[in-house]
Amino acid sequence: MEGLEKEIFKLECSHLQPDVRVSKQKLGEVLDEEFFEFGSSGKVWRRRDYDTNHPLTPDRMEISEFALHILGPEAVLTTYRLQNHTSGKVSLRSSIWKNRGSGWKLFFHQGTLSE
Repeated sequence: MEGLEKEIFKLECSHLQPDVRVSKQKLGEVLDEEFFEFGSSGKVWRRRDYDTNHPLTPDRMEISEFALHILGPEAVLTTYRLQNHTSGKVSLRSSIWKNRGSGWKLFFHQGTLSE
């Protein structure tokens, strides 16, 4: 991995860390103000849901098959497979990251359960 891909991969991994997933403050450092998510549960989540301690599981997770797709000078799409080692579930994930001048923030995320 090089440059931007390495930076975004590190950010993508950051919000999967157990200490970040259970902290509204740490999640707030990653999520864009306009963040929304289509969860693997079928629910739609918004930034404000995480501001009120939306519970995320502190499961042990691992990213594989990571790819970065440039959407423009200030936006990128990531796609990857996520193995949840705690639950045994595998999902396909995609995220859109935006750089608003103060660094990259997670703007959109989607998870789809896989076999």
